Amino acid sequence: MIVKKSLLVLLPLLVGANFIYTQTFDNQPKTDLTPTSDQSKVSVLIAQILSQGHYQKTTLNDTLSSQLLDNYLKNLDYNRMYFLASDVQGFEKYRYQLDNDLKDGNLAAAYEIYQVYKNRALERDTYVAKLLEKEMDFTVDEYYETNREKASWAKNPDELNDLWRKNIKEQALRLKLNNKKWDEISKVVGERYKNIDKIISQTTSEDVFEAYMNAFAENIDPHTSYLSPARSANFKIDMTRSLEGIGASLREQNDYTTVTEVIPGGPAFKSKQVQKGDRIVAVAQGDDGKMVDVIGWRVDEVVKLIRGAKGTIVRLQLLSSNADVTAPPRELRLVRDKIKLEESSAKGEIVPITHNGKPFRLGVIQIPAFYANYEDRQKGETNYKSTTNDVKRIIGELQTQKMDALVLDLRNNGGGLLSEAIDLTGLFIPDGPVVQVRNSNGSIDVLKDNDKSQAYTGPLAVLINRFSASASEIFAGAIQDYKRGVIVGEQSYGKGTVQSQLDLNRYMQGTDKLGQVNLTIAKFYRVTGNSTQLKGVTPDVQLPSVFSAAEFGESSQPHALAWDQIPASNFKPVNNISEKLVSVLEKNYEKRLQSDADLKELQQQINDAQKARSNTKVSLQEAKRRKEREEAEKKNKMLAAAEEEVQDNPSDTEAASTNSEEPKKKLYNLKKDDYLKETTRLIADLLHAAK
Repeated sequence: MIVKKSLLVLLPLLVGANFIYTQTFDNQPKTDLTPTSDQSKVSVLIAQILSQGHYQKTTLNDTLSSQLLDNYLKNLDYNRMYFLASDVQGFEKYRYQLDNDLKDGNLAAAYEIYQVYKNRALERDTYVAKLLEKEMDFTVDEYYETNREKASWAKNPDELNDLWRKNIKEQALRLKLNNKKWDEISKVVGERYKNIDKIISQTTSEDVFEAYMNAFAENIDPHTSYLSPARSANFKIDMTRSLEGIGASLREQNDYTTVTEVIPGGPAFKSKQVQKGDRIVAVAQGDDGKMVDVIGWRVDEVVKLIRGAKGTIVRLQLLSSNADVTAPPRELRLVRDKIKLEESSAKGEIVPITHNGKPFRLGVIQIPAFYANYEDRQKGETNYKSTTNDVKRIIGELQTQKMDALVLDLRNNGGGLLSEAIDLTGLFIPDGPVVQVRNSNGSIDVLKDNDKSQAYTGPLAVLINRFSASASEIFAGAIQDYKRGVIVGEQSYGKGTVQSQLDLNRYMQGTDKLGQVNLTIAKFYRVTGNSTQLKGVTPDVQLPSVFSAAEFGESSQPHALAWDQIPASNFKPVNNISEKLVSVLEKNYEKRLQSDADLKELQQQINDAQKARSNTKVSLQEAKRRKEREEAEKKNKMLAAAEEEVQDNPSDTEAASTNSEEPKKKLYNLKKDDYLKETTRLIADLLHAAK
């Protein structure tokens, strides 16, 4: 174990593990929002753990206190639509007091602030009902700024009311553009806020405590968190888990429930239509169920609608991650299923291509996660289910089909078991260090591949994107540092930290269930000494990306740990990839970028998406919005027609699946996957240059 020197009692180490977040609130009684004696004790314990056990040993001081106040207010009122400036001014007396309160177990300020928030939120319900009494005038030329994260707090109730008038008008206009009548619009929006009112009314002391402790933890780093007993009980982090649902992790962001992770093997993953950052607008049950609007709902309530028994149908209305807030949502039908290890396994096939008049047979292996069957491994079985064993088997099968070169597809691979990242690297290098880990006490462990044998020594490309993280970055970074293969795609996520789960009941006896802390305890470094934290892995050949690091990536997190360096480990590059060769590949790609119709179209789509996402100021005039929507729908129809043409005229290159003797649906269609298509061209260029 990497963390064997730590004094903390830790669970098995996972890298970038996914989890499903659920909690129910059925029939919970209304309670006074006051802290319990156990919560006061737990706050002291959490403060000690985060200040002493965290990787960067945080000091509880006035600076942290000030940050905690700002972060707590931000988490409660992200768009500054509830608190008045006078409320916030009243909280200033706590700005440099909260650090001392944490040490003393004093939670009075946290609960007072939450109570003010709760009162302001409940006041909105009355005002919204009044606004919806008569139809709004959608001919007025005015605008609403949807992103108020850095806006000033409203100076008085009249200013706040005008903000809410525009907010409700924007929501109503969305429905009107979907040809809803005012009676229906009024009912939908009204019920939306009645539901929010109900949820806020049911807030418990445990909810407030969790919100405050997480505002504190987030100031330490974005991957350190506190889970209440209820959420701790539902925390799923076992890599052999079996979960029923659609296979997605969700969180609240502004007024939307946003997808933060698509679990490999789940219905959402298989659909290839759900991406990180997508926003859920509405949920319906079955093929005929009515869409339930969920804008403004707590994520807990949305999860209850989405999850369900295996084989049942759920329909979602989604706003794409790269679409602006005025775009029409798309509908997606999913069949709920159990998410099993086997379904998130590596898969491979031969993709024949012709490049510059020459035929090539390229092996492509999709690796959605780094997994292993602990039970079988502990029994001593040699061929237990794991990423490394599966990839090794697939490589052998592809080689029997006369594979010329290999592409490993790690797009959207959020991580998994560190040991698998090391073992997988060992399939492609003779032996040597793979990753360095610096622990919270400053000690450095160099983790190595000790097996001199290699499963594959031929030409290699690794395809990554913005959502390749943790274990994926360790593997891609090692392949790049050893100059074993060419890295293609987008800059990766940049998560180079290690978390462990601490059961708080182990530290406090004689109390009820206390929940757990997810604590950052170590940091990853490449064999060169460069951290994978914050910067991730920069591809040798960087393809266009719709997702900027400032929006989607570790560097977008306010309190992310810094990038730094440690001494390089003693490793010997294999030098299959030289700077001269990378330069040739980059030049070939740049030429195609200027001339290839598909790449030019991809770049244009990315430019359009970035422009749309940056547009946070929306018109509240119906005529303008209809024109904008008509133009957007026209573009969507053109794209859909192009997709249909690809479907009707598939590539004449037949892919041979390695997972069954029976013909299976191809994993890849190069006419629909511009990133993989360009990667196959680049590795064909590599093959040509190597001759």
